[in-house]
Amino acid sequence: MPLRFPRRSVLALTATVLAAVGGLTACGGSSGDTGTTTAQSSGGVALVNAGKLTTCTNIPYEPFQFNQGGKVVGFDVDIVDLVAKKLGVTQEILDIDFAVIKSGAALNAGRCDVAAAGMTITDERKKNLDFSVPYFDATQALLAKKGSGVTSLADVKAKNLKLGAQASTTGLDYVKKQGFDPVEYADSPKELFALQAGQVDVIVQDLPVVLTWLKKPEVAEKFELAGNLDTGEQYGIGMKKGNAALLKVVNETIEQAKKDGTYNAIYKKWFGAEPSAAPSPAAGS
Repeated sequence: MPLRFPRRSVLALTATVLAAVGGLTACGGSSGDTGTTTAQSSGGVALVNAGKLTTCTNIPYEPFQFNQGGKVVGFDVDIVDLVAKKLGVTQEILDIDFAVIKSGAALNAGRCDVAAAGMTITDERKKNLDFSVPYFDATQALLAKKGSGVTSLADVKAKNLKLGAQASTTGLDYVKKQGFDPVEYADSPKELFALQAGQVDVIVQDLPVVLTWLKKPEVAEKFELAGNLDTGEQYGIGMKKGNAALLKVVNETIEQAKKDGTYNAIYKKWFGAEPSAAPSPAAGS
């Protein structure tokens, strides 16, 4: 004869079991839980994925990050690799839209630990994410068709030429402040293609990117560096606001690399010569 329990006892038992299961779930978690579960690196820093330092970036942005031989390489990649090594983990790269990176949305959603995408430190961006000490001094440049006669933004305006810029970038912000209404492109390759296709006459982009483009015969044959725009920018590695432990490790890694020559070696690897001076410790905007 089957045993029978009072209905109240059955409900109480069920509630107890569910509470226990819920407690196990909350303690165990998984890497798939968005923003609720983190793993610890050997340095005691909380990471979104165990054994990995996950980097949000936007590819391609040569020479900072781009695909080569089936893997992502570049100046930014090598700098973040130093941080990963210090933490005793490996770097994993996540390619996403730059607007999601600069807004801090990707970091806040727990999609990555750091953002390294040739990203300029600005006061506006500081509202949404924390930046490391500067690791690269940057400036903007103009790329135009050979023989255009363009040497400055003033020439672009005087000749009534069509200007192009990459969306969500400081280059775009800069030319807008100068009174331009440029055609916006989602990424740097689309911006370059627009120039090559004659959709625009001149484009504004970070100088190192322009110089890298000009190393390609098909670009150098028809286009030239038309002018430098000294905007006084500096790149920083972004992190979720308040992540003091990771920020400390990133800053220590960058400073050590500057002192022991590692930074200069990485710089020479990607830019062909050592920097005239290491980025200043005071982050600019």
